[in-house]
Amino acid sequence: MKKIQMVDLGGQYQEIKEQVNASIFQILESTSFINGPEVHAFQKELESYLGVKHVIPCANGTDALQIAMMGLGLKPGDEVITADFTFAATVEVIALLQLTPVLVDVDKDTFNIDIDAVEKAITPKTKAIVPVHLFGQCANMDAIMALANKHNLYVIEDNAQAIGAKYLSANGTKKMAGTIGHVGATSFFPSKNLGCYGDGGAIFTNDDDLAHTLRGIVNHGMYERYHHDVIGVNSRLDSIQAAVLRAKLPKLNGYCDARRAAAKKYNAALKNQKDIILPKTVNSCEGICDTCDCHVFHQYTLRITSGKRDGLVRFLAENIIPCGIYYPIPLHRQKAYLDERYKEADFKVTNQLVEEVISLPMHTELDDEQIAFITDKVIEFMNS
Repeated sequence: MKKIQMVDLGGQYQEIKEQVNASIFQILESTSFINGPEVHAFQKELESYLGVKHVIPCANGTDALQIAMMGLGLKPGDEVITADFTFAATVEVIALLQLTPVLVDVDKDTFNIDIDAVEKAITPKTKAIVPVHLFGQCANMDAIMALANKHNLYVIEDNAQAIGAKYLSANGTKKMAGTIGHVGATSFFPSKNLGCYGDGGAIFTNDDDLAHTLRGIVNHGMYERYHHDVIGVNSRLDSIQAAVLRAKLPKLNGYCDARRAAAKKYNAALKNQKDIILPKTVNSCEGICDTCDCHVFHQYTLRITSGKRDGLVRFLAENIIPCGIYYPIPLHRQKAYLDERYKEADFKVTNQLVEEVISLPMHTELDDEQIAFITDKVIEFMNS
C-alpha cells in the first residue's frame, strides 16, 4: 500500500508534470514573472468556469478577503458578522481593517454559519456578512442574501474551501460557490482543491464598478503607472503560480468527482457505526447522491460523539494514518479575538464541534486500499 498522506500533491503533480514544467520553463525564458500572459489567461479561464463577470487574481486568500472589504468601503467600527468555527484568516482581516468582528455559532450538520444566529447579531452598525463555505459546501445563501437585502448589508463569500461546488437556490437556479454574494474570495494554497505551488488567491464579482476598484487596490491603487487613485496594497498572483493553476483548472471538476467518490466510500464503510456522525450535505441528506455537486469535500470531517476523538487521533497516528482537527479552538476563545461581548451559551454548537470533529485524509489520489485501511482502523478503535 502507498504511504497515506493527508494531501498527495506529489501524486497529483505526476499527471500534469509535463504541462506544468513546460509552462514554468517558458515563463523563465520570457521573464514575464508579474502580470504576465499566464495570469491574464488564467483570469479569463476562471471567469468562464465560474460564470462570473470579473476575477481579480491576488497574492493569497487572506489578501482576497481583505481587498474585498477594502473595495466595499467598510469603515473602522463597522460590524462584520462571520462564523466562529473557521480558520482565523476570516476574522483576522476584519480586525486588521479596524472593523468590528461579530462571531456567531454554526449549524451542527453542515458546520456553516447559523442563520438564526446571524439574524440575532444584526445591529444598526452591521455592514456585512461573511459566510464561510466550510469543508467544501455552501452556507445557506438563500437565507443569507434575504437577510442582506432586508438590512442593506454586503455579503462577502469566503470560498477558500469550496471552489467548484454549486449552490441550488430555492428558485431552481444553480450558481457556483463564491459568485452569489456581492463579492467572493478564494485561496489557491497548495492543499486547496484548486491549489498552486505557493501562495495565490482571487476575488470574484459581477459588479463592474467594484471590480474596477479591486483591480486598483491589488496594484498599489494604480490604474496608470505612478498614478495612485485609491489606497491599495501589493497583492498580485505571479505568473508561475498562474501557470500551475491553468494546468489544474480544466481538471477541477474531475478532482471534485474524485473527492466525492472517496467520500462515498468512507460513508459506505463507516455508516451505522456507533458514535460516528457522517458528513451531511447542505440538504441534510445522509450519503452522497450520484448527481451530487453541492459538496466538493475539501475535508472529509466526522464527528466522534463518545468522547473518544482524541484517543482516535492518537490511534491513527500509531498506525501511520494522518488526520486533522479543524478546528481545535473556536475563534471566540483565541487570545487575539477575546471580547467580553461573547457568551459561551451563544456558541453551543461550536464548543461541541471542537471536541468532536476529526478530518480523515482526503485528496484526488486516494485509492480503495488506503480507504479500506483507514476505515478499518477507525472501526477497530471505535469498537475497542
